[in-house]
Amino acid sequence: MREWIVTNGLGGYASLDFNNLNTRKFHGLLIASLQPPTKRWIFVSNVLDHLLIDQHRYDLSQIKSQFSFDFFPSFSYEINGCKIKKTYFMEYGKNTSIIKYEVKPNTSVKLLHKVIINSRHFYDINSQRYTVFNQEINKDEIFVKPNNIDKKLRIILKNSNFKKDNYWIEFFYDIDKKRNDSWIDNNFHIGNFEKEINIPLSYYLVFTTENEFNADPKNIFSNELQRKKNLITKSGLQSKFNKLILSTDNFLVKKGDGNSIVAGYHWFSDWGRDILISLPGITLITKRFDEAKKILLNLSKYCKNGLIPNTFVDRDSNPVYNTVDASLWFVDIAYQYLKYTNDIETIQKIWTTLESIIDYYQNGTDFNIFMDDDFLISHNEGLTWMDVKIDNYYPTPRANKAVEIQALWYNSLKIMDLLSKHLKKDNNYLDLLNNVKVSFNNKFNELYDVVDKEDTSIRPNMIFLVSLDFNMIDQNLQKNIVDKIQNELLTIFGLRTLSPKDPKYKATYLGEYNKDEAYHNGTVWPWLIGPFIKGFIKTRNYDVGAKKYAYTNFLKPMFDVFGDQWDGSIQEIFDGDPPHLPRGCITQAWSVAEVLRSWVEDIEGIAPKNDFLLHEVSI
Repeated sequence: MREWIVTNGLGGYASLDFNNLNTRKFHGLLIASLQPPTKRWIFVSNVLDHLLIDQHRYDLSQIKSQFSFDFFPSFSYEINGCKIKKTYFMEYGKNTSIIKYEVKPNTSVKLLHKVIINSRHFYDINSQRYTVFNQEINKDEIFVKPNNIDKKLRIILKNSNFKKDNYWIEFFYDIDKKRNDSWIDNNFHIGNFEKEINIPLSYYLVFTTENEFNADPKNIFSNELQRKKNLITKSGLQSKFNKLILSTDNFLVKKGDGNSIVAGYHWFSDWGRDILISLPGITLITKRFDEAKKILLNLSKYCKNGLIPNTFVDRDSNPVYNTVDASLWFVDIAYQYLKYTNDIETIQKIWTTLESIIDYYQNGTDFNIFMDDDFLISHNEGLTWMDVKIDNYYPTPRANKAVEIQALWYNSLKIMDLLSKHLKKDNNYLDLLNNVKVSFNNKFNELYDVVDKEDTSIRPNMIFLVSLDFNMIDQNLQKNIVDKIQNELLTIFGLRTLSPKDPKYKATYLGEYNKDEAYHNGTVWPWLIGPFIKGFIKTRNYDVGAKKYAYTNFLKPMFDVFGDQWDGSIQEIFDGDPPHLPRGCITQAWSVAEVLRSWVEDIEGIAPKNDFLLHEVSI
């Protein structure tokens, strides 16, 4: 972990590297979500702190600090006997970011806070210095109105002096440069807050775009600390899970009158597939059942022609539907939700959506998704989770009949058969699911990644033939799949997306090729450790020894690398070969969610008993 992040439950965040510098265009101290959880806009790039002691000036970004994480990220400095601690946090549900300073001087000192601002969408860079920042200064607070957005930034530091000092400054984003992304940005230095300190003192530097801000930052800090503690208490889990529980909270966001899940920070919005795969770990394991319900109801509203959206575009929140698996995950996760809550009323509310998914998949829908004559689901290229595209080329096309789609299809039909009986609905699923099972087993005579193409590439997708609740292959084949994956794909950070024995394998994400060539051709994805652990334990008959082995060998090595000061974040991806350098997003929803879920449900055995099926339902 080389970068920190705090979030606000809207999709907004503050994040920098461990020197508290900007090494990505996505870094900043106030990235506000203007249409939660999307339309992220950078208002404050950074605050560069300088300490003045006896006419000596010290740049804190050049001073070695001690990082700690205790609900919030903090950095501690000691300079010539003066101790400084900086803690970053945001007000929940508000586009407000705050730095808490705790200063213990041994003589009179002065702290200078050089405020660097910007006004741009976080995907962009400010290549031209055209933005005008109109300013209103009132001693210890300033109002800034950029001319390119209908929002006003307010910066507050009580009992300080502000000295205006307007000039442009270039930032160079090293990580973005390595990713072949835009990396030279113009930011605006608006001036310095000066704070004279003679005695031990705590104070707060506030950045907000809220129209009204009258709260005491000290109270905001206390409220946010208590909110986080309440999340841990609500989960009912042991303290060893605390950091992952706190990390799940980063992704759960408001969306209209409901909730959603941001796929990853910094740059992902809410993606249908990611929302659903993440939902059990983020909301069910943590007992945030009301939020889970709102997510399912919200996604149900967006279902179109049997398709759950692939993503909601960050710039305008519009849904895009190019996915074949999100809808089938919707059926599965509705079932997982029911297992935890017995909330049959919500299942009734989304029943029409569940039915429409099966009907459209059976009879055909957009993107050439349809049930073929062999009862299996066919689809266009680029619609599975391995969906990366370079211009008009798909490095992992996986068109027609990808293996996990068939696993999800059978699982969905089995769930619909079970639920329709329970709800006394018309049941047209039993014969169909039996036909799917027979057809698939006739074709799956080797470990195929794409069944009809007889693609024998060793990829992790076949694990879903084992890990889903309802399976259509026998136990011996399930164990063979788990063993094959363990032997060729398993690393300490998750599963590789392709066997190193394959000539298409890319050992590192960045190299002498487009990084998207490696994205699903060897790169390690932590979220896949969840279904793998589930499959591993399942094929060993849930043996206590297998559970202990799974923790010791599949999770603990990762935790050991993260260390004691880990904040619970888990990166999106890692290089395929050792030392498995972290890449992509600094924290990803399904990475965190599946590690937590598999640890709690599969290894610890803390899972619902499915007792809802034992009771008759009044319709």
